[in-house]
Amino acid sequence: MIELPTLAEERIKKPSWLKVKLPTGENYRNVRRLVDEHKLHTICESGSCPNMGECWGEGTATFMILGNICTRSCSFCAVATGRNSEYDKDEPTRVADAIRLMKVKHAVITSVNRDELPDKGAFVWAETIRKVREMSPGTTMETLIPDFMSKWDLLYMVVDEKPEVVSHNMETVKSLYRKVRPQAKYERSLEQIQKTKDRGVRTKSGVMLGLGEKQEEVLETLRDLNNHGCDVVTIGQYLQPTKMHLPVERFITPDEFKYYETEGMKMGFKVVESGPLVRSSYHAEKHL
Repeated sequence: MIELPTLAEERIKKPSWLKVKLPTGENYRNVRRLVDEHKLHTICESGSCPNMGECWGEGTATFMILGNICTRSCSFCAVATGRNSEYDKDEPTRVADAIRLMKVKHAVITSVNRDELPDKGAFVWAETIRKVREMSPGTTMETLIPDFMSKWDLLYMVVDEKPEVVSHNMETVKSLYRKVRPQAKYERSLEQIQKTKDRGVRTKSGVMLGLGEKQEEVLETLRDLNNHGCDVVTIGQYLQPTKMHLPVERFITPDEFKYYETEGMKMGFKVVESGPLVRSSYHAEKHL
């Protein structure tokens, strides 16, 4: 175990290790142009990701399908909550075409939750994977999917298209689920990861720190993920997107992130990506 800084010490200011570069460069402008021209959504923008400048500067982006309004009201997430009128069956073609034009080698695709739809968006998910395969047969894919509310036939519609990595984020420890993810269930997410693994694909999940979790709770979550067939796990710092969202309880030090990486590898994960600026899609090409 390692000694943790006090809350009072950490709330003085955002630490130096969380500073990021401003977006710039020709690659960034090209990604910006393609996203705008194809009328696409990205979690980079909708989720206020701190790594957007770096990733877009390298010519990569995480595409978000099924609109940009989520039916859930997670208290950490910057994506707007409400009832989404958008259900565009042409969206898979537009996303696949953008990936082709960007010459993306490894594509990351995510979505909002669409709990109001009978298929929870599974058709658009499966069709997007098929279209990317058709237009860019050399491109590998990671799909960061919602939980489909335990409708496992809908999960299998997506998973059976065999993207190289299927990711589903736990986001936080069990004791904080009601506060952080009120419409989600800890056990349901674990069950989904296990069922995904049982279909023969590489599984991945992500956890945020700094919401008030205890160290042993983080280790417990890692053990639960490992016991439910998770291959890859990412661990990063929660950053408050607006004053309307949950405050940061503590900034986790780089040494603590290194500790969790070491402990996770001991548990048997294939990859543990752990650091202050790590996000689920950050350096995703390494997770193949």
